[in-house]
Amino acid sequence: MSVRTAVVLAAGEGTRLRPLTRNRPKPMLPAANRPILEHVLDALVDAGIEEIAVVVGYHRERVQEYVGHSYRDVPITYVVQDKQLGSGHALLAAREAVSGPLLVVNGDRLIEASAVTDVVEAFETDGAPAAMAVIERQDARHYGAVTVRDRDVEQIVEKPETDDYRLINAGIYAFEESVFAAIQATDRRAGELVLPDTIARLIDLERVRAVRTGGLWVDATYPWDLLEVADEVLARGRVPQPSRQEGVWLDENARVATDAILQPPVALGPDCEVDGGAVIGPNVALGRNVTVGANVTMARSVCEDDVRVDPGATVLDAVLGQDVTLGAGATVPGGRADVRVGTAVHEDQRLGAVLADRADAGGGVTLAPGALVGPNATLHPGVQVSGRVPEGAEVVR
Repeated sequence: MSVRTAVVLAAGEGTRLRPLTRNRPKPMLPAANRPILEHVLDALVDAGIEEIAVVVGYHRERVQEYVGHSYRDVPITYVVQDKQLGSGHALLAAREAVSGPLLVVNGDRLIEASAVTDVVEAFETDGAPAAMAVIERQDARHYGAVTVRDRDVEQIVEKPETDDYRLINAGIYAFEESVFAAIQATDRRAGELVLPDTIARLIDLERVRAVRTGGLWVDATYPWDLLEVADEVLARGRVPQPSRQEGVWLDENARVATDAILQPPVALGPDCEVDGGAVIGPNVALGRNVTVGANVTMARSVCEDDVRVDPGATVLDAVLGQDVTLGAGATVPGGRADVRVGTAVHEDQRLGAVLADRADAGGGVTLAPGALVGPNATLHPGVQVSGRVPEGAEVVR
């Protein structure tokens, strides 16, 4: 029986991506100039999936309003996970929405359609009750490492402490419908049902086919990862706008002054405006209705919808959330810094600054490398900002 239905796990909050996830779930964060989730849905549709169930939870309205009830003519069903109690719990919530064998993917990781196809084909031809994509990575310590014997998964090692592993769990699975009973029989870990624990149970009781795959696979765990995600998307040309020249994608409704310079790769969404003397790129993605003033310099940055960057500003290594304003002559000089996320300090990360939704930075503001500005914060003209600015805060000279 062929796999025609996919479940997308998109209920998570993404706390390590604060302040950007304060008002939306992680899958709705930008991968260049459109949400991560949209790239995931594209991969599923391109692989021939005919029905999709999306498990939503945290700020679920942001997903539902954006995607709607179909995507590229494929029907979408929404399932609500009221409490985020693990990936296994999220999948279990979709039990009544699907029947027969199913594909399961994470909604917050960029994947290739070819990887989906590889897993489905291996599952349908092998006869194992489950199949799982594994991909080679040098930094397996940051993910769930996998050991493989012959063609089967031998063991899953969550965040190993050594560099001895090279294969990781890519988060693309195919299951028989019996997986739901297996999840219910899985012991909870710290109150949560974790899908890799169910897979470990299937390994012990039966077998799980390991499917080696490759291609695009990018995970954003921390704010600076969104810049690497955008770099990868632009390098592969995974943007919806038409190509105007090599590495330059412009929506037909975007307007660029004749004396502005676009340095590839760069992508401009609908209704963007770039004024004279601006130098945009390389590695810049602008969402919908972004206004860039005269003589702005911007490189390796992501601007989401409705951002305004006023004349003379400099923006390097930055992520600007929705409806952010950056005043005239403001400076995000870019570079590396030690960035605090929660209680952990991550040393030497390349991050100019993050300004979350509706943050307003006045003219002449300077943001030191690694600055994290919360939503609705106001930075008055001329202030110098470093570290973290809380949500709704007002910073004056």
